[in-house]
Amino acid sequence: MLIRYKKAFEKIAMGLLSFMPNEKDIKKLTETIHSYENNDNWVLYLWKKNDEYVGIVGLVTDDNNIATIQHVSVVPSYRGEGVAKEMLQEVAELGQFESVRATDETRKFVRRCINCMDEEADEN
Repeated sequence: MLIRYKKAFEKIAMGLLSFMPNEKDIKKLTETIHSYENNDNWVLYLWKKNDEYVGIVGLVTDDNNIATIQHVSVVPSYRGEGVAKEMLQEVAELGQFESVRATDETRKFVRRCINCMDEEADEN
C-alpha cells in the first residue's frame, strides 16, 4: 500500500532512500528529504507491506503534470517479490499524473518493472 510521506516518516524514508546508489551520503540524503518536504512538485511515497515499510518511490512533477520517477528502492530482503512493480503500478493508477516516466538513473529499473507488468497482462 502506498503511503504519502510525512515528516514523521523521515528516518524510515532516509533508510529506504539509502539503498539508491547515489544516496549513500547522509548529507545528500538530508538534502533529498528536504526537497521532498519543501517543494510542492516533489512527491514521496512509502510502500507498506505486512506492517513494514519496504519500499519508496519519489516523483517530481512538471507544469504539464508529468511525473518523473527520481527515486525507487526496495529493502534488499524484499527484492525479487514484485514490490517495485506493485509500487509503480499503484503510482500509475493514482490518476494524479498525466503520465509517469523515469530519469536516466531509474530508467533501466523502471523498464524492467514495466516489462514484468506487460508480461503479466499477456498471460491473462
